[in-house]
Amino acid sequence: MKHILLLTDFSDNSKNAIKYALNFFNDELCTFYLLYVQSSKSYTTDDLMTNGNTTVYDSIIKKSKHKLEKLIVSLTSEFTNKNHSFQAIVDYDSLTDSIKQIIKSKKIDLIVMGTNGVTGAKEVVFGSNTINVIRHINCNTLVIPEGFNYAKKPKDILLPLDENDSLQGAKFNEVAKLIKKYKLLFHALRINPIGKPSIIENADTKTISDILKGKRFKHHIVNNIPMHYVVDCYLQTNTIDFMSLIVQKESLFERFFIGSPTTQISNKLRVPLLILHSN
Repeated sequence: MKHILLLTDFSDNSKNAIKYALNFFNDELCTFYLLYVQSSKSYTTDDLMTNGNTTVYDSIIKKSKHKLEKLIVSLTSEFTNKNHSFQAIVDYDSLTDSIKQIIKSKKIDLIVMGTNGVTGAKEVVFGSNTINVIRHINCNTLVIPEGFNYAKKPKDILLPLDENDSLQGAKFNEVAKLIKKYKLLFHALRINPIGKPSIIENADTKTISDILKGKRFKHHIVNNIPMHYVVDCYLQTNTIDFMSLIVQKESLFERFFIGSPTTQISNKLRVPLLILHSN
């Protein structure tokens, strides 16, 4: 059974990400934990004082939990799937601290969240918080772009690689399992932004062939062009409907996510993005 954490702020964007997950994992036995993290900006001291004898817990948590439970009722009505069960969690904490606690207590396999870029009107779990979750939470995370509706099972998956990324590791094996399970066409895009030759890239095709065991794939090497330009162009000129990135070490992560090509990729996200942490 999979244990999947669904982040929500009750926006249409977050509901769309949740529905994508329910469709994507339609055939798998899953427990979904819907998490709403209460923001301190959503209430005032006066709000608490006007509640009379109502406890602080009721003032801060109860209303949000009721709203979350109503969302679950709506989802179970729309998706009548015996493979799926739901639990509502409301927390009053920082987003990342709350997620870390739930990952440990509920043995979470995957986080699912939406994003509408850093210019989003609300930063509850979207915008810059998407980057914060990916940066600080060592758990596989599926990010669904705003307005991307689940129409059919994905057919093509893109994995951008920089000059240091190795395909010989546990995380690429996870990508391989996804490819085999959903019969995806794999697109490997090795990008050397400064044109520096890579020993690793010479082993790519053999590694992919060995792991995918004869399944079709496409492998490209692009030199002297920044990653986000290459990825954006490739997504526009190929029928990609799913993408993954493997974060292998802190230095690479920092270059990817903090004012970097991948930050730009995530802000212009066109298709669902699966982030895999290797440590």
